[in-house]
Amino acid sequence: MRDANTPTRVSAPHSLYTASALLNKLKHLLHSYSEWIKAVLAPLGPWGMLAFAAVDGSFLGMPLDAIFVGYVYHDRSRFMLYVLLGAVGSALGSIVIYAIGYAGGEVLLRKRLSPERFEKIHASFDKHEFWALMFPAMLPPPTPFKMFVLAAAAFEMRFTHFLLAIFAGRFLRFLIEALLTLAFGPQIVGLVGGLFRHHLKWVLALAGILAIAGLIWWRSKRGAENGANKNAAGNKPSTLRGEENSVR
Repeated sequence: MRDANTPTRVSAPHSLYTASALLNKLKHLLHSYSEWIKAVLAPLGPWGMLAFAAVDGSFLGMPLDAIFVGYVYHDRSRFMLYVLLGAVGSALGSIVIYAIGYAGGEVLLRKRLSPERFEKIHASFDKHEFWALMFPAMLPPPTPFKMFVLAAAAFEMRFTHFLLAIFAGRFLRFLIEALLTLAFGPQIVGLVGGLFRHHLKWVLALAGILAIAGLIWWRSKRGAENGANKNAAGNKPSTLRGEENSVR
């Protein structure tokens, strides 16, 4: 006979069932919360996009891409307004994470990241802090964008540069999503998002190659323009001397 004081063992299937039930309940609560937020902010009209982006920019995540695409698709003539409001809202909402990260974000980062990953992100912010934050701001989920926001604050990125980097990155992201929606319909954004989720490394590699190619092209063009300006400046005195001689 089993002793009354002997603890009853919980079978593995029962434990898995309990964990699955808790996970489903959590998903249901999050879905209900998102629907409640939508119902509260929807009457704001276009300004609701600003509010949704601000909520998503803080710790309270939202299905922002689906919301943004819905605004653009049903109000096509004002798509640039939604692009601007989304970018501004994301930057403003991220101030919450910036404040937390500035107060003690490095400790949080070390707990969440491996030492190698932490040092890599730290080095990227030391070299090019603006691009280190702007580029993740451009990428859709599952990019851990809030982790980079926390890192920017922990590594004491200048606040104005912080806001500008998020605004610029989100502006480009929303602009691309808006143009895709106008050209192909809202379903194209979901297809692109699936491409990012399942082939993120290849997409990032392609984006990196395009960025490097664009940088090389821009530098070569700038160098050619500087060379042309120097040649023009070098020829100017001789022309003036020729004019002086003709006057004499």
